[in-house]
Amino acid sequence: MDRRSFLRTSALGGSAAAATTLAAPAYAQGKRTLTMVTSWGRGLAGVFDAAQRVADSINAMTDGSLTVDVKASGELVGAFEVFDAVTSGQADMYHAADYYFGNQHPGYFYFTSVPFGMTAQELANWYYHGEGQGFHDELGEIFGLKSFLAGNTGAQAGGWFRKEINGPEDFNGLKFRMPGMGGEVIGKMGASVQNLPGAEVYQALASGAIDGTEWIGPWADEKAGFQEITKFYYTAGMHEPGAGLTLATNLDVFNELTPTQQKIIEIASGECHQWNLAQFLNNNGSALQRLQSGGVKVLEFPDTVWDAMGVAAKETKDQYNGDEIYDRLRASYESSMAASSGWIVRSESAYRDQRDRVAG
Repeated sequence: MDRRSFLRTSALGGSAAAATTLAAPAYAQGKRTLTMVTSWGRGLAGVFDAAQRVADSINAMTDGSLTVDVKASGELVGAFEVFDAVTSGQADMYHAADYYFGNQHPGYFYFTSVPFGMTAQELANWYYHGEGQGFHDELGEIFGLKSFLAGNTGAQAGGWFRKEINGPEDFNGLKFRMPGMGGEVIGKMGASVQNLPGAEVYQALASGAIDGTEWIGPWADEKAGFQEITKFYYTAGMHEPGAGLTLATNLDVFNELTPTQQKIIEIASGECHQWNLAQFLNNNGSALQRLQSGGVKVLEFPDTVWDAMGVAAKETKDQYNGDEIYDRLRASYESSMAASSGWIVRSESAYRDQRDRVAG
C-alpha cells in the first residue's frame, strides 16, 4: 500500500478525522475556496510575503473562480504539520520550505537546500530545465502532492552567535537553531541542534534557550530583531546557499481543477519564485549597512570551520544513500550543479571580480 492509500484509510494521529470537517471544498456558483496552510508566522518578512504573493496571484488570475485562504502557522495547524495536513486532506495546499519534511523522504531536502549545495540560480536551472521538477512530481505521486517552487531567499547568512567562532571546537555543546541537513552537519560537529519554527526563534534566543540561530539574511533577520540580543553575525553559511520555498497542493484537489486553474497555479508559483528572490536580494544590502551602523560585528567563519563543515556535510548526505529515488535525485542535482557552476564561474563570477577590481 502506498502512502496515499494509507492516508485515506488511517486516522494519521487524528488528522484524518479532522479532514472530514475541514477539507470539504467550498463551492458557490462555480467558485471554490482553497485553504493554504503555511510554516510562517503572519508577517514574517519575505517568507510569509511569498505565501501571500502566490495566493493573491492565483486569486487574481482565476478571476474569482479560486480563492486561496492563507493561514499562518498555528492558525489551523503548526508550522511543521502542514505537510501531513495537506496529504491527509485537512488542508488543500501548503507553503513552506520542503527541507522541513526530510523525515518524510530525504529527497525533499534538495528542494529547499542542502549543505554546500546550489545557489538560487543553479537551483532554478536544475528545476526548470533539468530533472528537478520531475523529481518533485515523483515524490508527489508517493505522498499525494503536486508541488512547485514558489519563492527563494537567496544565499542565507551563517547566523547569530553569542560569541565569536574561532574553530570547529566552538560548536561543541552549542545550542543552535538550524533546520534541515545543515542542522545535521553542525550536530556532527558537536552542536545541540534545535529545530524551531521561525515565529519562535526570537524568544528562544532572548531567553537563552538557544545560544545562536540562523534565520535568513540581513533584511529578514533585522526585521526579526536578532541584533537586539547579540552582535556577532556571520554573513556566509554552508547550509542554505539558495533556499527554495514550495507551494504544494493536495494531488486529488489539483486534479479536480480545470487545466486553466492548474496552469495558473504553476505560473503564479514561478512568478513568486523570482519576485521573492528579488525581494530578498534587493533589501539585504541596505539592511546589512544598518546592522553594522547599529554595532553588529560582521564576521566570516575561519577556514578550519569551513573544512570541518565540508567533512560533516559529505557524511550527512552519504548517510541517506541506498534509497533508490534519493540516489537518482542526488546524482542529478550534483551533475546539474557542476555544469551550471562551470559556466557561471567563468562568466558572471569572473566578470564580477573584474568589475570590482576596475571600480576599485
